[in-house]
Amino acid sequence: MKTFHVSIVTPNGPVFDSEVEMISTKTELGEIGILAGHVPMVAPLQIAAARINVGSKTEYVAINGGFLEVQPDKVTILAQTAERAESIDIARAEEARKRAESRLQGAQDDIDAKRAQLALKRAMNRIDVYKHS
Repeated sequence: MKTFHVSIVTPNGPVFDSEVEMISTKTELGEIGILAGHVPMVAPLQIAAARINVGSKTEYVAINGGFLEVQPDKVTILAQTAERAESIDIARAEEARKRAESRLQGAQDDIDAKRAQLALKRAMNRIDVYKHS
């Protein structure tokens, strides 16, 4: 299968940089799978995992929003934050989930509720990615 280059970059630096066979993740319009030669596009990303296939191996990266740029031979993800499965501190992610659930129950207004929902989604994304490793 043909390969292409994938870079996942955050404000703190690169998280992933390699040749891959396929990447799939969730954009604001839904899930997308990308192979070599994909048509160029740009899309905003949801809080979700990026699933990266290299041969028979699958790697997961927790993506917490950002943008996806696709070129026929290259994909770049500019993420607010991103963590490879092996870098996730599961105890810290579980604590973040508990805090978010507590804040969601005690939310005083829509803004507090929205912030708590996003924090919960980020924590659950990290936990799910960790479990796939």
